[in-house]
Amino acid sequence: MESLGALGIFIGALLIFLGTGAPVAVATGLIGIVGVYLFLPAAAISQLANIAFTQSSNFILVVVPLFVLMGEALAATGIGRDLFTAAQIWLRRLPGALAIGTVFACACFAAVCGSSPVTAATIGAMAVPEMIRKGYAKKLALGVTAAGGTLGILIPPSIPMILYAVMAETSVVQLFVAGIVPGVLGGFGLMATAYWLARRYNLPREDAFSLARVFRTAREALWAFLLPIIILGGIFGGVVTATEGAALAVVAALLVGLVIYRELDLAHLRQAVIEGGVQTAIVMLLVATSALLGTYLTEVQAPQQLAKAVSALTQNKWAVLGLLNLLFLLLGMFLHSAAAIILVVPVVMPLVKAVGIDPVHFGLVVTINLGIGQQTPPVASVLMVASTIAKASIWEVTRVNIWFIGTLLAVLLLVTYVPVTGMGLVNLFYR
Repeated sequence: MESLGALGIFIGALLIFLGTGAPVAVATGLIGIVGVYLFLPAAAISQLANIAFTQSSNFILVVVPLFVLMGEALAATGIGRDLFTAAQIWLRRLPGALAIGTVFACACFAAVCGSSPVTAATIGAMAVPEMIRKGYAKKLALGVTAAGGTLGILIPPSIPMILYAVMAETSVVQLFVAGIVPGVLGGFGLMATAYWLARRYNLPREDAFSLARVFRTAREALWAFLLPIIILGGIFGGVVTATEGAALAVVAALLVGLVIYRELDLAHLRQAVIEGGVQTAIVMLLVATSALLGTYLTEVQAPQQLAKAVSALTQNKWAVLGLLNLLFLLLGMFLHSAAAIILVVPVVMPLVKAVGIDPVHFGLVVTINLGIGQQTPPVASVLMVASTIAKASIWEVTRVNIWFIGTLLAVLLLVTYVPVTGMGLVNLFYR
């Protein structure tokens, strides 16, 4: 009970700190240091610096800045424009072709990006003005873009999947493979929802379908389709590791931007490097400070006692998965996905293992939950990115976006309670 009390103190203190507007990493570090000082031997204090350094210097974390840099570099090129143009030309015969094409373009860009905000911003910069110009309601245009942006972390490569793999000590490659089918299902589900909304809003079909334009746009968007094959194919085929694949992705993005599109100038490259550095610093600080907190919680046996307490109530892993779904859905509404994973996954992993949940399966569940959280106010990071494109209230956009959230919830339930949805390919090729 004392251990659970320590966990309760941590949660209460974290909520108080966050209520004051303190950064999550700062709040986490202070709580960890105070906890170690008050409850552990004095010698433990001298080890905190080594603990923080060791956790944050995990080699696999090199993947994070590399994928951020790749996404920012590609965002500065015309690859997103070509994807969107190709998608809406190919789907011209359908009502709401622009909306459906936006989701399709987001899905393709997600396969080389790993970040939902970057996906939404890159595709939305072209898609939202075009949809509004063609008579789409602003809230519909922004809702479609935000929903499509969520695919940035559902379709591998995904930065949250990488962070989960580090925190849960599981395979990044297996998690990427497991994400393929749920990511594709999510993409088709969101496109179907966009089609339904187009019929509901009585949106007209676009101009006549042209086979010549289909071939032309396919040629222009060729690199957008080749990059995922090169990067993910190399990782899945065992030619390169996940870290090497991320480095390959950066090289490919730079070549495409500098040689193929010739739009990645020094100013854009400088901005991409700065953004990669900022995002990496945020993640690494979170990792380091969470290690301090983890030392405190581990020493007082809080995760293990939580596992025992829940296991005493039920040994049914499906019931536990339901409870964890609710937890991560709630966390996703208030915390950045990186913060939620780094802070909470190490705490709940003993419970996950105790009831027999596969860590890779659970990683998919966590990622989808946090993707939904990015769409859900009050924080709604991806919804906020989309809303800034056309200056709209996130609450106004949510009135449309709720339908896309419903679709993602259906995918979440399918992945949670029909594990073969995500684990089928993993079991086939890796186990």
